[in-house]
Amino acid sequence: MSYMDGFVIPVPRDKKQAYIDMAAMAAPIFLEYGALRVVECWGDDVKEGKTNDFRTCVIAEEGEEIVFSWIEWPDKATRDAGNEKVMADERMKPPEGQGMPFSGARMIYGGFSVLLDQKG
Repeated sequence: MSYMDGFVIPVPRDKKQAYIDMAAMAAPIFLEYGALRVVECWGDDVKEGKTNDFRTCVIAEEGEEIVFSWIEWPDKATRDAGNEKVMADERMKPPEGQGMPFSGARMIYGGFSVLLDQKG
């Protein structure tokens, strides 16, 4: 069964296009190294929770929106090997003079084994 990397990222609303551009640049590289699918979602209905929510988990600031994304891999071994290659790939470096369009320190991420994958 597939293996998933999941991400929750606070992104300044005024950097939405820069984030889209970065994601569009990176997705083919992940696919080249074995990912099956790369999905990026921009929050438009992220409610505030009573105890916790997507915004508080990444310490989102005023003017930031939440990106929820995942990368599907065929298995964990492919993911581990693929991620190593992606991180070493020169194409993944931000253009000269540009940083990332989000705070990597507040991004949360992890790898997940699929428990259920049902389609209608």
